[in-house]
Amino acid sequence: MDRSPRPTRPRSRPAAPLAALIAALALLAGVLSGTAAGATAPEAAAEPNLLRNGGIEAGLDGWNCSAGSGSAVSSPVRSGTSALRVQPAGGDRGECTQTVSVRPDSRYALSGWVQGSYAYLGARGTGTADVSDWTASAAGWTELSTSFTTGPDTTSVTVYVHGWYGQPAYHADDLTLTGPGGDPGTVPAAPAGLSADSATATSVSLSWSAVSGATGYTVYRDGTRATSVTGTSATLTGLTPATTYRFEVTATNAAGESPKSAAVSATTRDGGGGPGGTLPPHALVGYLHASFANGSGYTRLADVPDSWDVVNLAFGEPTSATSGDIRFRLCPRAECPNVESEAEFKAAIAAKRAAGKKVLLSIGGQNGQVQLTSTAARDAFVRSVGGIVDEYGLDGVDIDFEGHSLSLNTDDTDFRNPTTPVIVNLISALKSLKARYGESFVLTMAPETFFVQMGYQFYGTGRWGGQDPRCGAYLPVIHALRDSLTLLHVQDYNSGPIMGLDDQYHTMGSADFHIAMTDMLLTGFPVAGDAERFFPALRPDQVAIGMPASTQAGNGYTPPGEVTRTLDCLTKGTGCGSYRTHGTWPDMRGLMTWSINWDRFNDWEFSRNFDAYWP
Repeated sequence: MDRSPRPTRPRSRPAAPLAALIAALALLAGVLSGTAAGATAPEAAAEPNLLRNGGIEAGLDGWNCSAGSGSAVSSPVRSGTSALRVQPAGGDRGECTQTVSVRPDSRYALSGWVQGSYAYLGARGTGTADVSDWTASAAGWTELSTSFTTGPDTTSVTVYVHGWYGQPAYHADDLTLTGPGGDPGTVPAAPAGLSADSATATSVSLSWSAVSGATGYTVYRDGTRATSVTGTSATLTGLTPATTYRFEVTATNAAGESPKSAAVSATTRDGGGGPGGTLPPHALVGYLHASFANGSGYTRLADVPDSWDVVNLAFGEPTSATSGDIRFRLCPRAECPNVESEAEFKAAIAAKRAAGKKVLLSIGGQNGQVQLTSTAARDAFVRSVGGIVDEYGLDGVDIDFEGHSLSLNTDDTDFRNPTTPVIVNLISALKSLKARYGESFVLTMAPETFFVQMGYQFYGTGRWGGQDPRCGAYLPVIHALRDSLTLLHVQDYNSGPIMGLDDQYHTMGSADFHIAMTDMLLTGFPVAGDAERFFPALRPDQVAIGMPASTQAGNGYTPPGEVTRTLDCLTKGTGCGSYRTHGTWPDMRGLMTWSINWDRFNDWEFSRNFDAYWP
């Protein structure tokens, strides 16, 4: 996969635009016909601009910009009163498009003016060779131009401008396409079936039915244009918590814009903590070895310090890999001589919850392979997990599926619509548990980097090329449950080097590694280099960073100074080192560690550092 900012073909200056050529021929004709001295040859009429709103004088009318990246601004402009400003993201080129009706076997000239960093202008779907022109840097307004001939069956082309991944914003103005106009067809009908599918404290997800003949859709919020998309869904972000909004959508094509759809209203959630109830603004999450002993020693739940805001009881495990039947037991006294009684354990859970802490059942772990290969296994999972939650009075569950619990079928190429049974059944099971317990149910996940960030390189290609089918396997689960997900704390350890959005590999145990891995979650990223399959960013309050508590706890131990540098970079934008983040997130939730037991073994170094950073 190549995401380096380079053109799709060598840059070259095409022949003069057709209008200029016609003017030159007209002048020559006047000379040859003996135009009288002092007389002026008539000027050729300029061909009309086939682009709608090419001067960006009507906002974004006519243009569809990816991921909400485009806006009309009053400065800088080349002419008129406004120009197009587009801000690419780490996984988005910042592309604005317009589909135009053309005639077959006809010649067209495309030009426009740009300013800023990497900027491209081009046309695709020409029926012959798609064309583009670009510049790596334009301190002032710079003209880009190209030309093409349509194929024998071509009746429309898509004109685009775009920048490059993670680069600064660019501006565009006075975009023109000249040549014989085609039949624009008819304006599409208004979309039907608009619905608000889900809402968070700061976002609303919408969907609607496809409209025949439409090439794009425009979403309006409270009567004002909010975003344009090419598909039949959109998520509007940056909203105010506990606020009701009114949404409408229109369909567009080369002939124009449809009437607005019937309106739908949606209310964002209260901002008090998101799914699963309230957590402190910055939370510390830890795993407690409740069902086994190892070299760290057994720690009673009542002895866990108040520093820990979320305690994940490790582990609930299946009776067999494919049964779906989950069981939990306290560590046998033969292994853990100081283990508390069942009654003491339940009393400690109640005390933690009364103190505002969250106590969860963590399911899986290194040795607990859970594969929900059938609906029977799914149903057994829901029954047994619900039984444990009820018996112990827990706040929710943590999904710690490792090994081959989640693996993608090689033909499962769209994280938005998974078909692999173990993934479909897990999503269904967790939705059932959420519905059973309601908004207060806490849902967290602790995937390895293999299952998440490695999806940037491999997921969705439909051809694994020898790569492990676990790569990116959590992405469809996270996406399907993102509105119910309280926390995602990826295990930034026990992995090899992982590629970040800078297309460089980063090594465990350093601030650079944690910064790069977390930036992917908070920025979003295309899977398999396909911007159309862009995995959207999580909210900062949903993200905690997973680290080992000590050198004995796992590969990738990160010294306290590097942990502090990680937090400084991500929350304050300072001390970032060589990796360039795509934002600053002061509301990022916090840290997770494996484990509370190992932190105690290491004289509470991890939790003391957290408390010092976020008192």
